[in-house]
Amino acid sequence: MLREFAEPAALFLSPFVVFALYLIARARYPLAIEHWTTGRVSTLALAGLVIAVIGMIVVGLTEPRGFGVYVPAHIENGQLAPGRIE
Repeated sequence: MLREFAEPAALFLSPFVVFALYLIARARYPLAIEHWTTGRVSTLALAGLVIAVIGMIVVGLTEPRGFGVYVPAHIENGQLAPGRIE
């Protein structure tokens, strides 16, 4: 469950991190409010959303899938048989 939240969150936050690293490279204090104007934050948020959506689409298309029918866990001969894909 953590992975399902952490991956899109990391993709969304990546433009903000890159911008902060850019400010550090330019020898500017990255937490100063004048660097984080409404226009820049909006642009970074839109870029983050686009990156997160594209990343989730790519993960959804390239992730391996199990084909077959899922057989849930059940009792066989008095013992628990684990669920499996047949």
